[in-house]
Amino acid sequence: MNRHRFDFWILAHRSFVAVCLACSLACWCDLARSQVQQQGGVQQGGQQGGQQAGGQQGVGNNGNQAGAGGVVIDARGVLRVNAVLDAGLSLPQRKAAVAALPAELQKRSKLRKVALSRLEAEVAKAAAGGRGIPEEMLQLAGLTRVQYVFIYPGEGSEPGEVVIAGPAEGWIVDATGRVIGAETGSPTLLLEDLAAAIRAFPPGQPNDRAIECSIDPKQAGLVAMQAFLKKVGRVNPQANTDQIISGMREALGTQTVRIDGVSPATHFAQVMVEADYRMKLIGIGLERPPVKMSSWIDLASAGSVAANALQRWYFVPNYHCIRISEDDLAIELVGRGVKLCGADEVVLRDGRRLGADRPDHASKTFTETFTKKYTAIAAQNPVYAQLRNLIDLAVAAAYLQEHDAYGRSQWGAESLRNEDVYSIQRYQPPVEVETAIAAVWRGNRLLTPIGGGVTMQPRIALDATNVLMDDEGLVSSARGKKLAVPQDRWWWD
Repeated sequence: MNRHRFDFWILAHRSFVAVCLACSLACWCDLARSQVQQQGGVQQGGQQGGQQAGGQQGVGNNGNQAGAGGVVIDARGVLRVNAVLDAGLSLPQRKAAVAALPAELQKRSKLRKVALSRLEAEVAKAAAGGRGIPEEMLQLAGLTRVQYVFIYPGEGSEPGEVVIAGPAEGWIVDATGRVIGAETGSPTLLLEDLAAAIRAFPPGQPNDRAIECSIDPKQAGLVAMQAFLKKVGRVNPQANTDQIISGMREALGTQTVRIDGVSPATHFAQVMVEADYRMKLIGIGLERPPVKMSSWIDLASAGSVAANALQRWYFVPNYHCIRISEDDLAIELVGRGVKLCGADEVVLRDGRRLGADRPDHASKTFTETFTKKYTAIAAQNPVYAQLRNLIDLAVAAAYLQEHDAYGRSQWGAESLRNEDVYSIQRYQPPVEVETAIAAVWRGNRLLTPIGGGVTMQPRIALDATNVLMDDEGLVSSARGKKLAVPQDRWWWD
């Protein structure tokens, strides 16, 4: 009798099936994509991932985005996969959407400037008047990146100003609800994300606050899975592939979503979770990469992964991202801004996880390639561009706190920090997500990537070892000596 060892956590014997385990979390209420289809024991993510709604401004009373598709969140906060929508808009639809914008906002600008205290004053005025906040404010005048942050200190009784600047263009809302530039397809910066970043790093004493999301299996679920695998048997397992997948999914149950540093009910948190989830789908082969690259499952082999290993991938800022002026009054955000890192973990029989000593070369190659190609990936899949924008906003907010921009400009961002004045906690937070398991014929081991997330510690970017100096004075030159904002305007080119 031909005996096959079925060594689950890293499987078994030749010519069996490698099973990849993923957190099936998708993003929440207004995310659009990736219907997961199960075909013959193989669960595969939709190939149109990355076009999920990430910028929809309106949500229903229960927090679920009507008509966006992709995922839903039930009353218990459990996220589940929903239907797929085509996010594309026809050329006439795009032209019509842009034509509805004020004429001066329809054109593309290499460098648009937004005066934050003036913007906040207009937001507060709109909120006090009981009317909706104008779209151009919600989209920060069409900015698609934060390239510069300028501090203009007050002089005597005259208050100063804080300005963010970057490329901008007219925008549209695609069929999934994401707000993107009409020409480039780059997602716009959102006022609510700026407010979330400022609330994380408000005026006052500098702090080392981290902004994080993590999606993790429950320890009880890991214990139950180990028990199930023992029951099935590691030699000539007493179940077929579909039964094993079903049993593993039932044993693991749902995964836990943890969000720190920002409210889980914000768009900021939503994007972190969505980007993390989509990256994992790519890594384990359930979603096609938007650019040519090998996934972890493509690279992994029987000898490259340690027994009992859990793959853990997480996004962090590229902390060498600031060029600062000599007087500390201006910064330029440079580089890709985002890195994908990996850490190997092992699962013990009691469900505890410990760091693995043996490196996973497939994981290292995957994360390094993802980082190297991040700009190209973000150009094809807007959620990664949104994540980069969030990191830029968080770094910018940490810079303003670190250098007392609020005291120097005599602006306290009171309205943007006040949930009663400007509400950004409008989404149903995900508490748990359903587990998805995919099986493909591959080698002789059960490969199990679980966990990971996004971890931002923006003040690290301000450490002297990470800051790039403005040796040629280009950042100071971009700022100028005096603020030249037009009368009664909060943005200008």
